[in-house]
Amino acid sequence: MKTFFTTHQYDHQHGKKTGILLVNLGTPDAPTPEALRRYLAEFLSDPRLTELPRLVWKIILHGIILRVRPKKSAAKYAEIWTEDGSPLLLTTQAQAQAIAEKFNIDNDESTELVVAMRYGQPSIAKGLEQLREASVQRLLILPLYPQYSATTTASTFDAVTDCLKKWRWLPDIRFISHYHDQPEYIHALAESIKNYWAQHGKPEKLLFSFHGIPQRFFLAGDPYHCECHKTARLVAEHLELAADSWQVVFQSRFGKETWLQPYTDETLKTFAQNGVKRVDVICPGFAADCLETLEEIDQENRALFLQEGGQDFHYIPALNVNTAHIDALSAIIRQHSQGWASLSTAENEKEAILRQQRKTEINQQLEQLNNNNEE
Repeated sequence: MKTFFTTHQYDHQHGKKTGILLVNLGTPDAPTPEALRRYLAEFLSDPRLTELPRLVWKIILHGIILRVRPKKSAAKYAEIWTEDGSPLLLTTQAQAQAIAEKFNIDNDESTELVVAMRYGQPSIAKGLEQLREASVQRLLILPLYPQYSATTTASTFDAVTDCLKKWRWLPDIRFISHYHDQPEYIHALAESIKNYWAQHGKPEKLLFSFHGIPQRFFLAGDPYHCECHKTARLVAEHLELAADSWQVVFQSRFGKETWLQPYTDETLKTFAQNGVKRVDVICPGFAADCLETLEEIDQENRALFLQEGGQDFHYIPALNVNTAHIDALSAIIRQHSQGWASLSTAENEKEAILRQQRKTEINQQLEQLNNNNEE
């Protein structure tokens, strides 16, 4: 018999509560081959990432990739790991705390904010379980992917709905698919670049480096490529950059098939060989610094640019817990939760009285049922 999850000792008289699930990509538990094997097995088993026949991909994944890649990936994670753990997880938790302070959630019994990772821990399942136990009746999911892709945003939706279909009482649900052109987000990126240049001077070239996806996904209709270009264009317009001073590129390709181009590493190599002395790189698709920014861009690609003849390489950090970034994320949450505003004090008092009356009625009914059973 199928059982649907419900909250322990559920109180039918409680007021409406809003749950916010802040989701990022994920991280291994430790920079070790064993931890990376577990993480990569979950990550690379997601059908949204490959869209290959499952049996074929399973053979490749378990027969080749998980035998070779964990050790190499662990070494890279070790380069960026902190004493307190994963930079991605720590920053996402700090973002959640900053947002909570912005909304005064810690002192608001009507709102619950939880962090979750699409892969690894804390999982989406655990985050939703925490919100279910808090009896949320309104659920807002914010994946920290500014640009929509089926490989990221839709994968998060899959994981969320897989959990929700087991709930007895489904909350009102709002899912934020993207915010690539949201004004506060564009402002935060532009101000981050402007402030960095005020301290370090301007480069000859600015690269907007986004995580890549296979070219065939774009041809199949994924809007990611277009949204990346729109983000970069809006930031460039905000900064009044000359058309030849900036460019969109794509990093982190995997395997032998063609991914979105131009590639970040090849572009940097060409720049250096053509006499460009200084390049700045920013990664607008990452809400928090992680392996792809701290190791791949700021270490691997820096070394590539310098060894090919470049002289000055600057990585402009992700928005992380930048005040303008927290303001942007808060504005997005506020925008998508319109209509869920708390009731006025008078209405709250009225609701409380009605809930107490209803509770009394239910208790009387339960007592009557018990008496009938005893008879």
